[in-house]
Amino acid sequence: MSNITASLVRNLREKSGAGMMECKKALEATSGDLDAAFDELRKSGLKTAAKKAGRSTGEGRVWSTLSDDKQSGAMIAISCETDFVAKTPNFEEFLGDLANHVLEHNPKDLEECLGQPWKGDGTVDTALKALVGKLGENIQIASVCSYSTSGGAVQAYVHHDNKKGAIVQVSTDKPDMDVLRDLCMHIVVFNPGALDRSEIDESLVEREKAIIMEELSGKPAEIQEKIMVGRLEKFFAGQVVTEQSWVKDDKQSVQKVLEASMGDGTKLTGFTRFEVGA
Repeated sequence: MSNITASLVRNLREKSGAGMMECKKALEATSGDLDAAFDELRKSGLKTAAKKAGRSTGEGRVWSTLSDDKQSGAMIAISCETDFVAKTPNFEEFLGDLANHVLEHNPKDLEECLGQPWKGDGTVDTALKALVGKLGENIQIASVCSYSTSGGAVQAYVHHDNKKGAIVQVSTDKPDMDVLRDLCMHIVVFNPGALDRSEIDESLVEREKAIIMEELSGKPAEIQEKIMVGRLEKFFAGQVVTEQSWVKDDKQSVQKVLEASMGDGTKLTGFTRFEVGA
């Protein structure tokens, strides 16, 4: 069509990120109306997303961002089908934009995040589906998390493979961001199960007790009790992050390191570990 100029196609391509032929077809279908053609591409992207939704997503990226005062932070994980797509500029741009969105809007969970208004128009979910249409793979937001404190600090760490990361929140008067980064690294490496003993599922504790009792069968009751106490302490030390041996010095616990660097009473008030492609 005579009114579909190369400049118009280029403008639509820059706005949408779609291929030149797709842009030309959309413009032809909308008689050269740039905004209508953009909507046409979005609709097409949503259809593409629906077709690809069942495909396996074994690759992806973890991303984090912190506020300037280090009192707020966000971490996200997005999965996709191939590492090739995970390295594309469009994918990385969406990662950064979504992390900033989570930092600003603080959704309580993934479902709330997907329904929140996205910059420009639509929702986070429609922006995700548009990305699927643009890149041609099944892409899913796997996890989102944000922390905010007025009496401490938030720190995050993403492993060099960009597939694992952790974010922490501490209560302290003198945060040490280097130690907190090491703490995030510790969490990535050791994958603790709980913030404190009360968070451990009672069924796991009972199962551990049953295993210990079976091994102690036949020993005197007073010996059984002493061994049970010691073995349970060891069990909790492996599960609770602050009781674990520090990643850089296994003769010290995480809690002792935190207090030595940031003062008595320093408390880890939250942590989340992310991993994609596991």
